[in-house]
This record gives sequence, structure tokens and C-alpha cells, in this order.
Amino acid sequence: MSLPERPGAGAGDYKGQDLDYATTGADHELASGSDDNGDFRAIDPHSGVKRGLKTRHLSMMALAGIIGPGLLVGSGGALAAGGPASLIIGFGVIGIIAFSIMQSIGELTTMYPSGGAFTDLGDRFIDKAFGVAVGWNYFIIWFCVLANEYNVISSVMVFWSDKVPIWGYFLLFWFAFLGFQLLGVETFGEAEFWLALIKLIGLIAYFFFSIIYASGGVKGAPAIGFAYWRDPGAFVDGFRGVASVFVFCSTFYAGVESVAVAATETKNPRVAVPLAIRQVFVRIVVVYMGSAFFFGLTCPANAPGLVGGASRALKSPMTIAIQNAGWEGGVHLINAFIFITCLSAVNSSIYIGSRTILFMAQDGKAPRFLGWTDRRGVPIPAIVFTNLCGALSMMNVSTGASKAYGYIVNLSGVSTFLVWGAISFIHLRFRAAWKVQGHSESELPFKSLWYPYNAWFGLLANVFLAFIQGWATLAPFDAGNFVDAYILLPLFPIIYLVYKFVFKTKLWKLHEIDLHSGRRRDLEEAKEVAVGVDGVPLKWWQKVGKSL
Repeated sequence: MSLPERPGAGAGDYKGQDLDYATTGADHELASGSDDNGDFRAIDPHSGVKRGLKTRHLSMMALAGIIGPGLLVGSGGALAAGGPASLIIGFGVIGIIAFSIMQSIGELTTMYPSGGAFTDLGDRFIDKAFGVAVGWNYFIIWFCVLANEYNVISSVMVFWSDKVPIWGYFLLFWFAFLGFQLLGVETFGEAEFWLALIKLIGLIAYFFFSIIYASGGVKGAPAIGFAYWRDPGAFVDGFRGVASVFVFCSTFYAGVESVAVAATETKNPRVAVPLAIRQVFVRIVVVYMGSAFFFGLTCPANAPGLVGGASRALKSPMTIAIQNAGWEGGVHLINAFIFITCLSAVNSSIYIGSRTILFMAQDGKAPRFLGWTDRRGVPIPAIVFTNLCGALSMMNVSTGASKAYGYIVNLSGVSTFLVWGAISFIHLRFRAAWKVQGHSESELPFKSLWYPYNAWFGLLANVFLAFIQGWATLAPFDAGNFVDAYILLPLFPIIYLVYKFVFKTKLWKLHEIDLHSGRRRDLEEAKEVAVGVDGVPLKWWQKVGKSL
């Protein structure tokens, strides 16, 4: 299909329209009959993508979709840099910030499930130049994450057999993932659901193993208890170590905001997005904090082979713990688990990166050809371009997997802080405009917890961490690592200022901001009402299911 015309977002375009999206009898007539604004079409009329993701798909993406080598392997680098206590502090602090960001995302995306997500909302509530800077920084995160995942999945295969060179494995996987992505969003969503479920089961199984191992329940292995907290110690390098952990942890958490990107391809965003937002709290507590605690409990921070060491291969804290417990064959089990997480994580990264660049291209923030979709709603050029960016992983051919992993993590970590801070700022601007234009908080379909304190905390904390994450490179000064840690920090203002100067974009005043366009009702609205949405009582088992 040709590039769709996107609706104008000018403040005056929608004045005088009373767009009430509460479900009424008239709404159901529209659901079963006419479709004046395209709310009930399977193909989104503005972006050309297919609304094929079910509520359970988005929920599982939010809960476990992006769990991959970043958490299972990259946490080894954080453990080696800071120690087990720093790992818990890093995961905890970044987790609190991620929770804050998700509250802002929930309020914005439930109201405006636009394809461009916070990139598009940056245009709407601040300035198009701001949206351009946010969008390109967000794309940088995902092509760096994708490169790291290709790095890990190729290294796992080399561990099993080095008869094929690492670049050979990369090419095999590159074409395989490209072909799978081209099957469409429904195939992607179903695969992600089941792979994410396997990841959750595997991770919880490792938690049980850790408890048994630490308490002396493994035959032939002593009870280690908290021995690794005493030797080599809870902290490896004091505050420097803690600061260095932040950049790792921000990369592991990158993806919690991806529900905003997937909202346009979701059948029922008004139901699916708030549910996915609530599940992020479970993800933070169980997945991230649980991993931080049990990895530090069962693996020493000075173990050889952790990311950042001299090895050309990559080892997960899980692999080292299994070996130390005396089960050498268990290494293959852990590598198989890491391989499964890589399949899911690479898929998710290509999906999020391609949709980011797709919506940017359709709005003039990237080359126009990347905004094309076929008749099935598949953005073929955007998928191919994003997947090509994964070739950055091939730097490990010359530098080794460990060093390559560290370099790419530093690049993506600072961009995560910048994008998260931008989301908080967009939320603050939205609420200010909402109030100035005479709306009340009670009209919002999803309300952010503890506003405005939560939003201000997210903004200030991310700005602070963007500057502090390279602390360890300052004393003694390491020019190479300093550049790696901070090179993307000035990129955001440079993109903003250059775009604003060239295209003369306007900084919107609060009363000029468009608060009406971009809202959308759910594709399966009538079905939702039947199962309890919009005031119809739910059965007790439905309440339990929707809370999980």
C-alpha cells in the first residue's frame, strides 16, 4: 500500500469536537455498523499496520517479552563491576524509576494509542523537533539492544560448535529472524506469548535452584549461604561500582515502555494497556529484583568469564553457579535457556525498532521509504533496515564478545535515561495543557499514581543518572570509556536544535495543544462489554485473571 495520509495534529484542527469515548448504546451501534473514523478497522487507517495483537499478547510482552541476554548475561557485567549489593541497589533504583515512567506511559497511551507513541506525543505536547530527538534516541536503544542479542545468540552457538565462524551464525540467524518478522504481527504476538511464558518458568525454576544450592541441598556441594557477600564482598568498587551498575540496569529495563509502541497494533488498547502497565510492577519485583538477589547469591563477583572479563566468550551468572554446584552438564541447559530467551528478545527488538522507525518515517522524521507497509500491514522496509542495524554485533569478531557487549551497553544505557526523562516531561506538559483547557482528572481513562510527584521524580532522576552513569571513567580518567559513556548525551540537544533551526518548528503553548485527535475505541468493544468492561460486573475468576 502507499504511504497513508496522517491526520493533522494542529491545535485548531479538532476544536469544537466533543469526542467522548465512554461506551454507550450509540457506541455499540457504531461498533456493529458504521465506522466513520476507522476505529474498528483491522488495518489502522493512519499508519497501515494491522491491529492484530491480543490483550494477552501485550500483557506477556510487558511482563516478560524483553527478558533476554541483557538480564541473563549482561547482569554478569553489572555483578563484576559493582558486586551483589550494587546489583540489588541498581535494579531497585532503576526499577522505581521504571515504575514511575510506566505510570506516565499508561496515562498517555490509554488516552492516545498512536503509532508514534511518545515520539508522536512529543510533537503534540512540546515541539516536533523534540519528538524527532526522542524518536532517534529511542531507535538507537533498540538497534544497540538488537546488536547485543545477536552477539549473545551467536556466542552461544560458538560455545556448542566452533566449526561455523561467529559471522556465519550471525548471517544464519539474520535471515531467519527477517523471514519470521515478515509473517506479520499476529504470528509475532503468538510466538512472543509462548516464549515469554517459557522464560518466566525457567527463571523461577532457577530461583528455586538457588535457594536449594545456597542452603546446602545440592549433593556434593557445600552450603554457601551468603559467602559471596563476604568474599569477594558486597561492593566491588564503592560508589564507582554502584554508578557503573546503573547503565547496565537501565539497558535491562529498556522495553518496559514498549507497550506504548505496540498500542496501535493492539485490538483493545483501552483494556490491554492499563493491564500491561499494572503487570510491570510484578515484572520489577519478581523478575528483576529476584534475578539481582539470586545472581549475587550464587555467583561470585570475581568469577572469570563474566561480561567485562578477558574472555572472548560470554558467561551468565547462572552458568557459573551451575558449574560451581558441580553440574558441568547443566551448562548446556542454561545455554539452551539463554538461546530461547534470545529468540524472543531478538524478535522483540526488531519489532520495537522497526515500528519506531516506521512511525517516524510516516511523520517526516526519517526517510519516507521506511514508512511503507504492505497490504497485510507489515512494514517491510522498516523491518529490513532495523535488522541491518544488528550487524553492529559483528564488532565482536575483532574485539571479543565481552568487550563488544560492554561497548554497546554503554551506548544504549544513556539513551534510555534520556528517553525516559523525555516521557516524564511529555506527561507533565500533557497534564498542564489538560488543566489549562478546562478538563478534569476524572475524565482520564487511566490515572497516573501520585501525580505530579511521580512524573517530576522520573524527570529529575533520569537527568541525574544520564550524567552520573559515566562516573567510573573520571578517576582515573579513561578517555576511551569516557567517550563511550557520554558520546550520546549531547546527541539529544544537537538533534533538537538542528531540526528546529532547519525546519523552524513551533514550541506549542498550553492552550494551543491538540488534546482531541488520536483517541481510539477498542476493536472488540462489544466483546469486552460482555466480559465485564464498562460497569458490567466480573465473576471472581475473571477478576483474578485480569489482576495477574
